[in-house]
Amino acid sequence: MTTSARPRRSLRQMWERASLYLPVLLLALLALGTWWLVRNAPKPEPPHAERPARHEPDYYMRDFSVKSFEANGRLGSELRGTLLKHYPDTDTLEVEQARMRSVGEDGRVVTARANRAVSNADGSEVQLFGQASVVREPQAQPGRASTARLEFAGEFLHVWTREERVRSNQPVTLRRGADVFTSERLEYDHLAQVLELHGRVRGSLAPPPAGR
Repeated sequence: MTTSARPRRSLRQMWERASLYLPVLLLALLALGTWWLVRNAPKPEPPHAERPARHEPDYYMRDFSVKSFEANGRLGSELRGTLLKHYPDTDTLEVEQARMRSVGEDGRVVTARANRAVSNADGSEVQLFGQASVVREPQAQPGRASTARLEFAGEFLHVWTREERVRSNQPVTLRRGADVFTSERLEYDHLAQVLELHGRVRGSLAPPPAGR
């Protein structure tokens, strides 16, 4: 055997031994590269927490009048005021110097007014603050006596327009025709024809007209 063949054989043996460890070396390099990428990769930004919606109006209306009409063209209701604000977080309307008027299918007229009114989106629930009043105007009925004028007045009135209910946890004055009642709290359900006066209640009944 020549001397040149010995280095070739020893190189071949070294390569064969090294090839046994080559998969391990590759795995180690792969693991090292993966660790380096994870360590140096930019970290994702934490998700931004949703900011709570602020109670701020998203639009205004000044010295406005809004009317709604029924399908047959009849005027159903009207809302007027000096300033209207819409709050998107609660989907409510706030009206300064509110004046409301609605006409029922039977022609019954109901009006309301207050220094400030807060209503939900569809107007089915309204809170009246400051010199508040709700009035049902007298109505003539064929073959029957006309209904008396009915008025609720106080510093706070909570009205459900669809259920035709009025409630207050503050002193209220109730006038029905010439009769006058005062109470510390009140609940009135027109559809059920139920009136509840709570707390200290006082009343003044007018004598019936002569000839009855």
